[in-house]
Amino acid sequence: MPRIPTVELSRYLLTGHIASPGCLRARAALLGKNTRTALGGTLPSRQLQPRQHARYLTTETSATPSNTTPPPAAAAAAPFRKQLKEQAKALKKSGQKKKKSSDNQTVPGWELTVGIEIHAQLNTATKLFSPATTSFNDPPNTHVAPFDLALPGSQPLFQPATLIPAVRAALALNCSIQPVSRFDRKHYFHWDQPSGYQITQFYEPFAKDGFITLYARDGIAAEDGQEIKVGIKQVQMEQDTAKTTAQPGDVQWLDFNRVGVPLIEIITLPEIHHPATAAALVRKVQMVLASVDACVSGLEEGGLRADVNVSVRRTDDPSGKLGTRTEIKNLSSFKAVEDAIIAERDRQIKLLEEGGEVKGETRGWSLGSTETRRLRGKEGEVDYRYMPDPDLGPVVIGEDLVERLRETMGVLPDQEADQLMERYNLSAKDALSLMLLDGGARIQYFYNVLDSLEDRLVADGQAVPEGAEHATLAANWCLHELGKLTDTSSSPSSSDPDALEGLAMTPLGESPLIPSSSLAAILHHLHSRTITAKVAKDLLWAVYRGEIPKGGITSYIDTHSLWFKELPEEEYAKLADEVIQGEEKVLGEFWRWKQGKMKAYPQGKLMYLVGKMMRSGPEGRVEAAGAERVLRKRIEEVYMPELEQRE
Repeated sequence: MPRIPTVELSRYLLTGHIASPGCLRARAALLGKNTRTALGGTLPSRQLQPRQHARYLTTETSATPSNTTPPPAAAAAAPFRKQLKEQAKALKKSGQKKKKSSDNQTVPGWELTVGIEIHAQLNTATKLFSPATTSFNDPPNTHVAPFDLALPGSQPLFQPATLIPAVRAALALNCSIQPVSRFDRKHYFHWDQPSGYQITQFYEPFAKDGFITLYARDGIAAEDGQEIKVGIKQVQMEQDTAKTTAQPGDVQWLDFNRVGVPLIEIITLPEIHHPATAAALVRKVQMVLASVDACVSGLEEGGLRADVNVSVRRTDDPSGKLGTRTEIKNLSSFKAVEDAIIAERDRQIKLLEEGGEVKGETRGWSLGSTETRRLRGKEGEVDYRYMPDPDLGPVVIGEDLVERLRETMGVLPDQEADQLMERYNLSAKDALSLMLLDGGARIQYFYNVLDSLEDRLVADGQAVPEGAEHATLAANWCLHELGKLTDTSSSPSSSDPDALEGLAMTPLGESPLIPSSSLAAILHHLHSRTITAKVAKDLLWAVYRGEIPKGGITSYIDTHSLWFKELPEEEYAKLADEVIQGEEKVLGEFWRWKQGKMKAYPQGKLMYLVGKMMRSGPEGRVEAAGAERVLRKRIEEVYMPELEQRE
């Protein structure tokens, strides 16, 4: 085949233009005027038309040139919660009742085996093999170097700084760092890979033989007990592909900003046997990568992508061999990981029970689906034609660098979760939620609020013991009350556009909408019992809407006369006597508890009566804790003796 001039190559890569002579046109002529061969079958013919910018590289539906303008930007993706609701509606419409996750972890007589591959974008300033800067929100095709487009004569230049977050991630996953690693070429042709191959580390990765420990609090299946250790075969560096955005009319927009962005691929051993545990592993890996600042964003933001390999075998199979595996690509949420595994497991079992055969293939999954769909046949090592990259030398990692990164790693998720539960009395669920929210920034926000709150308490001359009530108060507000601000169902006005804004949390744990110092000021007054919980919540909403400037909490309370003037105890007692009238049935619950006929104290009935007291009392002067204390005392010292006399 004759050499193609550089000018023609550059026109093809940058604008999608193919010259009339040449092998591509000749092949199209051989295949016929109306069809062309493509992966998966025969498709109608397409003719590439020139475009002004690589962003608009397209495959047109008509052979006639047209002067169509680029379609408008695609609408923003629907919120994940809305996607889940649509998925539930689709299931209901199809007449299939979905089992609870906890009831769908095993199938009698069958064993599930899962291995996971996680691709994570590294937090670096440059791409892996070019000095072009990494870009995630900039205009398309504005950060592209010649090598990113595989222009003739361009060579890869390894950027050593990209190795730092990769090694941090591998150390956090308990891997052994290899002193020498090498890059390989993985060959395949697709429009998102201009060079026709991806540079990866197939044969000699930079990290091997790691593991990650999952605990019950991480959400593993009950069948796995209190903890399970999953081995990590290797962690390898590789380059990302271009971002493809599908448009109407069989048009694909390509953004080459993402080509060459450094990734690590984390490959686990096939040691997972329950869908919930697989989802828990992906969630845990995301937390680990965020804790060492190795990854730019999480799974649902596109910074991580998970592929799962699924196989099944009969539990009484004497050979002990694993079944034929299929791979489900590009799962974009923790729920999708679990649901896709369940659907593929059930598909394979049904196929085998009917006498069929599971074929090795790549499959896809969509929200709202009840089964996976076939994408293509499964490629093997021979299909990819792996070979050492001749343009890149070995990567040598010194032991001094490894030790330095190990010493400066910081607190890992398991240590932080233990601290939150033991020191601040949080539940395991709340501790993990605090660590996961806002890409890990919410936990830093909590620490900022806590520091500011303790400074205020010390200024008041109050003792601040470690892990005291004030810390639990701050944690609950940072998790639950802040969450209500962005939940439209809890907004005072469901049509309020402010309720749709996020908290705009920065990686350093600050929010321009709710400064940590403003929340600390509110909690300081609440902890000191100078305002009620209701007033505190109203103040939080006022700060969120911008009605209270930073540092203006106290003056706002003064201006609007919001200070708490608590009722004296005798008025609390009088109020309790009023609300207890007509509640003989409720008092009977306390009487049965005193007689030993109930194991647990009827706290729910007590809080029901406290709510009545708060509604019946003067507005702004009844505090829940004070009402509960007086009511409990009245029940034990007044109402129970009266019931005893009646008996």
